[in-house]
Amino acid sequence: MNVLIIEDEKPSARRLQRMLKSLNLNAKTMLHSVEESIAWFQNNAHPDLIFLDIQLSDGLSFEIFETINIKSAIIFTTAYDEYALQAFKLNSIDYLLKPIDEDDLVVAVKKYQERAPQKQAVTLDFNDIKKLLVNPIDREYKKRFSVKVGQHLKLINIDDIECFYSENKGTYLHTTEGRNYLLDTTLELLENELEPRSFFRVNRKFFVNINAIKDMVSYTNSRLQIKLNTYNEQDVIVARERVKDFKMWLE
Repeated sequence: MNVLIIEDEKPSARRLQRMLKSLNLNAKTMLHSVEESIAWFQNNAHPDLIFLDIQLSDGLSFEIFETINIKSAIIFTTAYDEYALQAFKLNSIDYLLKPIDEDDLVVAVKKYQERAPQKQAVTLDFNDIKKLLVNPIDREYKKRFSVKVGQHLKLINIDDIECFYSENKGTYLHTTEGRNYLLDTTLELLENELEPRSFFRVNRKFFVNINAIKDMVSYTNSRLQIKLNTYNEQDVIVARERVKDFKMWLE
């Protein structure tokens, strides 16, 4: 079986590759962007199965299908909320919510293997799916976080948080009062818990609150530097591949 991984975060791609190898599936090829994927499909035989991340470094992976007619079976790997996923789950093989759980991976692969002998074509209406993901269905996002202060727990309302960031393998929130608190979570998990109209992941280390942005200035390599109201402990830089989406988010 030919297996392809399309995932922009290389550590996540390598982890998935190792997990598949333990299931006797060898994913020799890993792609990391829309542009790279289109070029690869134009010059290579299409695989039996694709593990497809939705949001790649240079855009949504659905852009690949606007150029290439792909009939491979697809298992989505995504951090989008369950309501949008339900809208297209029946047409794809399955989806895996990141970070990928090994048991979920086993179930997804088994689904594919059960369908493979019949060689059922997988047909996805990518335009409808894209609309759902660009305009996700309203849902309840986190309104507050609990943090430990000594032997006590303190509740912090989401409106009082300027940013979330990772440092030294820890995840922190920074408040409008200029305080930093350690959280028992990761930025990857936060991606599915924060209101996307208020918080944006500008790079691998930062989520910023739109209401906390004080200034934005041009930075090297077509990037942007963000100045927040009170946070100034390290530079907050919008990654080059996220600048376009960031500007759209601001509007």
